[in-house]
Amino acid sequence: MENVKVAIWGFGAMGQGMAKMMLNKKGVEIAGICCRNAARQNKGMYEILGVNGIQPDIIITNDVDKAIAPKSCDVVLLCTDSFTAQAYEKIEILANKGLNVVTIAEEMAWPAAQQPQLAQKIDDIARKNGISILGTGINPGLVMDLLAVCLSACMVDVTGVMCKRVNSLSPFGPTVMREQGVGLSEEEFAEGLKNHTVAGHVGFAESIAMIAEGLGLEIDGFEQQMQPIITDIDRKSPYGFAAKGNLAGVNMTAQGTKNGKVIIDMYHPQQIEPEMVGVQTGDYVELAGTPPVSMAIKPEIDGGLGTIAMAVNCIPHVINADAGLITMLDIPVPRAIMGDFRKLIKDGKKVAK
Repeated sequence: MENVKVAIWGFGAMGQGMAKMMLNKKGVEIAGICCRNAARQNKGMYEILGVNGIQPDIIITNDVDKAIAPKSCDVVLLCTDSFTAQAYEKIEILANKGLNVVTIAEEMAWPAAQQPQLAQKIDDIARKNGISILGTGINPGLVMDLLAVCLSACMVDVTGVMCKRVNSLSPFGPTVMREQGVGLSEEEFAEGLKNHTVAGHVGFAESIAMIAEGLGLEIDGFEQQMQPIITDIDRKSPYGFAAKGNLAGVNMTAQGTKNGKVIIDMYHPQQIEPEMVGVQTGDYVELAGTPPVSMAIKPEIDGGLGTIAMAVNCIPHVINADAGLITMLDIPVPRAIMGDFRKLIKDGKKVAK
């Protein structure tokens, strides 16, 4: 069997990280790269990555039709956008080319949570073209949703779910600094909430919907809050600076409720240089029920590397899946692939022959 062929749309930090990961894997090769960043266009993949490779080099282009032709690959890793509405047009283009899609757009982890009509359109176009479309990542996609669902397998009953992710924003670039309000005054933060320039975490509605569906918990309400994290000392990260008295980040919380009672509880404080003020990062899941389950991962799972790995490690499962819009609940339990990717592909499932 020929190698599993993968194209990448979006070649920033996530797309480049996925490329580097695949270059070190067996049975998978990069078939095309589309990127809108002019500084990377018309250059070779290896030049941008700063590595040597044994696979044929790929010339990066902004023309998706040149980079990703119909049936030219088995799956496309879509590394752009956060919202379903933004990602839809690209997903439609790829689906009409007969290509499976893995997207890291946060809302695509469970698009029906906030965009039910678009979710139905995506499912329809995927089925029409006989391909599968999956949204995944570290969060949503694993630590604040799928992990809780998996841990519940050892329980007789579940009465409540709490997921908490305490993470550092320090490794992230300027875009994330702006979205998380790093460096803003409290007044600027308040204005950012009004005009939606401070986005905070994207994905709570999707994670809560995934958990509720996965466990069969009935949820009839959803609420979300965002509060500023004000630093009492100056903090500096590679791409951000927060002076004393300004925002080092935001504290995001959300609840899934039934008849006004909180059933699913979410906590996600994120800030630059949290260790400077004694805050230790970590991921936590607590399930109330019989027997109760409590899990802690310290420090936090690296968000960038985690998202990269989740997308790449889901490649075989998306290729094997039935046609349609699928979620992390529809594929086998994801895991690191240390062997040959080709061994995980079912007969007749490859698109690129």
